[in-house]
Amino acid sequence: MERKNRSLFRRWYLFFDIIILMISYWVSYYIKFFYQKKKDTPEIYRLYWEWLLVIIPVYIGIYILFHFYRPKKARSIFGELFRIIQANIAGVMVITLLLYYYKEGNISRTFLIWFTFVNSFTMWSQRLLARKLRRYTRKHHVQHVLLVGYSKSAKAYIDRMVANKHLGYEIDGILDDHITNEAYKGVSIIGTTEKLSQLLEPNSVSEVVITLSLSEFSKLSQVVKVCEKAGVHTKFVPDYQDILPTNPYTEDLFGLPVIHIRHVPLANPLNAFKKRALDLVVGGIALIVFSPIMLVTAIAIKLTSKGPLIYCQERVGRHNIPFQMYKFRSMVVQSEESEKVKWTTKGDARVTKVGAFIRKTSIDELPQIINVIKGDMSLVGPRPERPYFVERFKEEIPRYMVKHQVRPGMTGWAQVNGWRGDTDITGRINCDLYYIENWTFGFDIKIMFLTIFKGFVNKNAY
Repeated sequence: MERKNRSLFRRWYLFFDIIILMISYWVSYYIKFFYQKKKDTPEIYRLYWEWLLVIIPVYIGIYILFHFYRPKKARSIFGELFRIIQANIAGVMVITLLLYYYKEGNISRTFLIWFTFVNSFTMWSQRLLARKLRRYTRKHHVQHVLLVGYSKSAKAYIDRMVANKHLGYEIDGILDDHITNEAYKGVSIIGTTEKLSQLLEPNSVSEVVITLSLSEFSKLSQVVKVCEKAGVHTKFVPDYQDILPTNPYTEDLFGLPVIHIRHVPLANPLNAFKKRALDLVVGGIALIVFSPIMLVTAIAIKLTSKGPLIYCQERVGRHNIPFQMYKFRSMVVQSEESEKVKWTTKGDARVTKVGAFIRKTSIDELPQIINVIKGDMSLVGPRPERPYFVERFKEEIPRYMVKHQVRPGMTGWAQVNGWRGDTDITGRINCDLYYIENWTFGFDIKIMFLTIFKGFVNKNAY
């Protein structure tokens, strides 16, 4: 039922987004040509109609790239606004490029600015209204849930339901064959699994969530049979959720479902080809665009400190293969052994004056574009680490080595979420794993845009 509701809401979101695009478009047209009293002709009016037919699919495509219609974690209202603004800025940039490509000068750039403002505000208002509607619906249509099995997964499920009461679920109790007279966060054990069929008879339970521990999996089949006989929707929360990814990939092996412990979309040759093509095209353009900045940086480094311009540092790349990563030198020359095992910290005396600036603004990382073109790195991916720290972290942090299943990147999901420099490694790894398991071509584009907005200046770079 929940999945059907989500699917219905996604369709409604898509439908209303198209309506809002049209409304915002013509409101902006009115502001431009009537409120500001600009000249309007039948030819101009027809031209704007034609470009509306271009704008709608372009913007919907960008909204899809920004995952507007996928199930997602709850965001704050201002977080939602920021995401909408980002997508609309990306949309207006694409439309502007199309206008230049087709040499169309009769579509007003002022109109496009108005359209960005109006569309962002109306979309945000629609999302706020939909959020209130969903919460109202859930509040007045409470679904009663029964848990079968008192385990780690049962506690994890209760934790999330207690923290998200707006979802509209009420847990009536837990059935367990070993523990009695116990409660967790207000949810009590109300009997054994033999009581299940009796509790389902009054039809008061909307869903049964099976949270059996690993030692009780032999009961799983019988519990499912009882639930299906009563016609009650059943869910299964495995007691090994710390092993499975949040979005597991299931393979159909001639009718046998096979769950992949770690789904890596970039293992698909077509996906890998698309990502590599993006690296080569955007990397080549970036090398040309940033070459003046790189030249000025090289001169500044040479004039202010002794040593080489480019610093080569060994990092661990895809499939645990070491490579030489290029950076502008931002520190005084030091011995290789002391550099290998020491991180840069706040007030580090080894950092030069020019180095402090280029580290803070990420200019020191521009030579890594060469690494991208060579194939050692990608534009987007987990940041590569030095061999010493890789050996250390793989023993301390679970799943750390999974990041080496893809090429490391100049920027990444961890970086645009603030996990840069001297920050918690576990937080970075969680972001890296999310990126690896949820990679799409659009996700890379989104991270690049986010890097432009908030990824260059690094407050944690010392």
